[in-house]
Amino acid sequence: MAVPTYEQIMLPFLGHLSKDQVCSMSALIEQLAVEFELSPVERNELLPSGSQYKFDNRVGWARTYMKKAGLLISPERGKVQITERGKTVLNENPGEINSKFLRRFSEFVQFQERSVSSGVDGKEQLQGVITPEEQLEESYSELISSLESDLLERIKSASPRFFEQLVVDLLLSMGYGGSRKDAGERLGRTGDGGIDGIIKEDKLGLDVIYIQAKRWENTVGRPDIQAFVGSLEGQKANRGIFISTSQFSSEAKAYVEEISKKVVLIDGAKLAKLMIEHNVGVSVSAKYELKKIDTDYFIEE
Repeated sequence: MAVPTYEQIMLPFLGHLSKDQVCSMSALIEQLAVEFELSPVERNELLPSGSQYKFDNRVGWARTYMKKAGLLISPERGKVQITERGKTVLNENPGEINSKFLRRFSEFVQFQERSVSSGVDGKEQLQGVITPEEQLEESYSELISSLESDLLERIKSASPRFFEQLVVDLLLSMGYGGSRKDAGERLGRTGDGGIDGIIKEDKLGLDVIYIQAKRWENTVGRPDIQAFVGSLEGQKANRGIFISTSQFSSEAKAYVEEISKKVVLIDGAKLAKLMIEHNVGVSVSAKYELKKIDTDYFIEE
């Protein structure tokens, strides 16, 4: 099955707390993973940011919502315990516990209304599909995806000269070459709308990397990569970077895995991602800080 929503987790979660003992959240998460029969792939599925397992995150939000409704408490760090109200709910044998069910409790209503008015919750989140944190991360991923697409279009419409500068700027930002003045050697001298040249691997110039870049729409095939590797041989170089605004064929990708020389292929999608990662051609439009409780601060000696 797919990773359950946080609402699907609520009732089984509370069921594991039916007795009065204090339960560890980490142990509870593993018990619920077994109960939902999650596969290793589902259990290890991450949030878009890669910062947390999706299932762990959803269990955490199930806890938060039921805690806001007064069904459980956190008597100590990383632990949970059912309340008398929670026991009463279980004794009702509800078919499910969801946000609609929790709205019978005034504390949860107040919490939810505060969340909605502050923009934390969205329609999907209110329906129990995704958590607020997932909604934020998925919105971020959508914005990045749109930016990558727009960035690639701008790259393709740029002049060959500008594209040459862009590639140098990116490689410098990634730590190659030292300075723009001495970074690229013979860059842009082929006159074919791309770049054929060498760049220092590091600031000390201990080794060089041969570069070829093409503003192409068509797929780059194996013959193009073979020609590039031949150029490496002529330059007595062992490393190369082939950058294209399009994509590489499966045969081209397989070929670079077979040869002894180290050749890195960067397609248009990867080029846009690297530019965003290294802040080339993009600028920050807004920053948001996601804060959480500093539990260490509240530890009393």
